[in-house]
Amino acid sequence: MSRKEQEMKKHILVVDDDPDILDMVQEILTDEGYRVQTSLNGRCLQRIESDLPDLILLDVLLQGEDGRELCQQLKGREQTRHIPVILFSAHITANSAIEVCGADDFLAKPFRIQELLAIVARRSNPIRNGTDVRCRLSDRDDD
Repeated sequence: MSRKEQEMKKHILVVDDDPDILDMVQEILTDEGYRVQTSLNGRCLQRIESDLPDLILLDVLLQGEDGRELCQQLKGREQTRHIPVILFSAHITANSAIEVCGADDFLAKPFRIQELLAIVARRSNPIRNGTDVRCRLSDRDDD
């Protein structure tokens, strides 16, 4: 695959403290043509400045970390606030937390492959589905 083809693929960052889930999600998304990066903890989120992902899948309950707090930090930083964040968790109550932390969506574990693919496709193409128009317009200079 050429470098240009690699750059055109949507870049998905998956953060979960369960290596089995990371492996499964990476395989599913890679098979669908996404470029996938995985991490067992949220420390990677502090270092995403040069190769920003197009979408972040973030577990709510990471070992020693709270995905909701990490999401708030991402949404509070100028360079990362535009990146869609999908929280996922086996704890259904986490669904209500997406409004508090600014997450763009929620996926309950366990999930079906088609549910994962649908939510990733919808959120990784914000211009096409119209959900990111506000962000794009706010980036313009009104001179």
